[in-house]
Amino acid sequence: MANKKITELTDLPSPAGADIMAIVDDVSGTPTTKKVTATNLMTLAPVQSVAGQTGAVTVSAGDLTDGNFDGTSISGFDATINDQTGTTYTLLASDNGKVVVLDNASAVTVTVPSGLGAGFNCSFVQKGAGQVTFSASSTTINNRQSHTKINAQYGVASLLAYATDTFVLAGDTAS
Repeated sequence: MANKKITELTDLPSPAGADIMAIVDDVSGTPTTKKVTATNLMTLAPVQSVAGQTGAVTVSAGDLTDGNFDGTSISGFDATINDQTGTTYTLLASDNGKVVVLDNASAVTVTVPSGLGAGFNCSFVQKGAGQVTFSASSTTINNRQSHTKINAQYGVASLLAYATDTFVLAGDTAS
């Protein structure tokens, strides 16, 4: 093949690792054409760091700073399940965004402590026959009907902190 100007070359639709690409280096003001393989270019290309990682990065909801997806939906997201079989459970900061499944034949009390932070949210499933009751501990739990319990087995409720230590309990609730 005769020498051609870079502008005369055709684009590679999908370069293979060994394909050679021309690069024009003009740092000093004098253009110099160099060649590089696709593999070398991708290996040496800078990758934006996320939480100190380079290369392929998995971003979780906790890594998002502004929460703005510009109208793009999130797909393939599964909440982590936290299975509980006791008759008492105290929420932890690590329960944020999780689904707590409560499975006991006897009544279950979920304590909502202070310090979980505004924006904390958690869903609950009453899997067992034991009715789930939410108990505030230095917190406030609001519900439009003053309910504090999940209605019955297989009922689902959510707890959301809209301000520090102030929560809304919503869903299939009962008094």
